[in-house]
Amino acid sequence: MSLQEQVAQMQAQSKDELEQLRIQFLGKKGEVTELFDEFRRLSKEQKAELGAAINALKNSTASRLQEMRDALEQQAVEEEKADLTRTPDPIELGSRHPLSLVKEEIIDIFARIGFTVEEGPEVEDDKHVFGMLNFAPEHPARDMQDTFFVEKEEGVQKPTDILLRTHTSSVQTRVMTSEKPPIRVLCPGRVYRNEAVSARAHCFFHQIEGLYIDKNVSFADLRQALLYFAKEMFGADTQIRLRPSYFPFTEPSAEMDISCNICGGKGCSFCKGTGWVEILGCGMVDPNVLESCGIDSKEYSGYAFGLGVERITNLKYRVKDLRLFSENDIRFLRQFEAC
Repeated sequence: MSLQEQVAQMQAQSKDELEQLRIQFLGKKGEVTELFDEFRRLSKEQKAELGAAINALKNSTASRLQEMRDALEQQAVEEEKADLTRTPDPIELGSRHPLSLVKEEIIDIFARIGFTVEEGPEVEDDKHVFGMLNFAPEHPARDMQDTFFVEKEEGVQKPTDILLRTHTSSVQTRVMTSEKPPIRVLCPGRVYRNEAVSARAHCFFHQIEGLYIDKNVSFADLRQALLYFAKEMFGADTQIRLRPSYFPFTEPSAEMDISCNICGGKGCSFCKGTGWVEILGCGMVDPNVLESCGIDSKEYSGYAFGLGVERITNLKYRVKDLRLFSENDIRFLRQFEAC
């Protein structure tokens, strides 16, 4: 093999190997260096013929050594950055859960009109979940069929005042007892009901409740705030309607429907041919609730509303089975990677 071919095929896996190659070819007794020693003994005619070739070989050898040196330095930099604790298998990027996407969108919409976020404990007492919200002692919601009560320890009779909150209205009562009006808050969180799990119901789900208390707050203010939310969430063409209803903590009370965003109000299987879909309950805060929280109902008034995050997510992403939200099925979650 010629010297030129040897130079072209040089390989080095470490700096020590690279140095050995440099000595072998360009050292004081290196193979290329010895060519220059022999060059001095040549005649003028031979020097003119071989001088350029020897110089080209020296330059190509130096260039090849420099290339290998740069490659080794780059490899060292990459190895220094490498996380040796990582699994050798490729790690796929995750995605945000659809409930988180919708919850944050709802919070963002109401934040534009002055609502701030308040959170509270999921394990609550009867006072904040029912008592201060005008629930009668015999109200069905207090029954074991609807509420999860918490035992202190095994073998001890369960207390009737410690439970998993059935709505985030308990956060509203805590805010009303600790802050003075004006109050304008959103209360997002997980709630629990003693219900059978199915495609349309679950024993836990997520709510966002809103509360606004100030002087001269009217039902018209409530309607305008909810209309703004509906149009921002489902589109500018969305219409709303309010139907009379009953809740212990509001009077008057209403349930709000929106024009079906699937059929545009024309009627389909989702809205059962009516063109309307119920999304939340609302009403003016009952004076008894204000008084129980230490707020003068003669001076202040307010409105409240509550909506299920799963319900809004169903409308937005056409998810028909509530169980998908908690089963962590990768095939389902991957559909939201681009959201």
